Amino acid sequence: MNALEAMRKRRSYRGAYRPDPVPRAHLEAIMQAGLDAPSGCNKQTVSLIGVDDPAVLAKLHGVIDPPAGETAPAMICVLTRPMIAYKDRCFAVQDYAAAIENMLLAITALGYASCWYEGHITDTDRIGDQMAKLLQVPEEYELVCFLPVGLPQGDPPPLRKRPFAQRAWFNGFAR
Repeated sequence: MNALEAMRKRRSYRGAYRPDPVPRAHLEAIMQAGLDAPSGCNKQTVSLIGVDDPAVLAKLHGVIDPPAGETAPAMICVLTRPMIAYKDRCFAVQDYAAAIENMLLAITALGYASCWYEGHITDTDRIGDQMAKLLQVPEEYELVCFLPVGLPQGDPPPLRKRPFAQRAWFNGFAR
């Protein structure tokens, strides 16, 4: 699958996953795609933890409330370590957003499904902090997102996107 096709096929999948394990080589390729993403001033503020051990997955899902992605046989946790990149600017959010999108495209290209869970774990209940503690993440990092990874039991529903002409223009804003 080429990159443009992966972009068109990518969907947020919130359904059940098949129990088939995700080969470690595929998880590594997905994670490498995330690490290959652009990074503001090349500060490389993103780190990743791949989880494919059922016991570790069970511990993580024990703190994710309400449940999300609990049937996926693998998960990638996205960590950020914010730092000043240029003058007084920190690009950590842009860095991890780019890494996540690269991984979602790689997940799609390899035939798997996923969903970007961020607000679910960074709200006031701070589930990401609980997950980070279970994974022994040092305090200078923040766990900001997790991506369940696996083969979907069903097809993700089709997206209803507004037409190109309603959202994109050339040489100025058009109504």
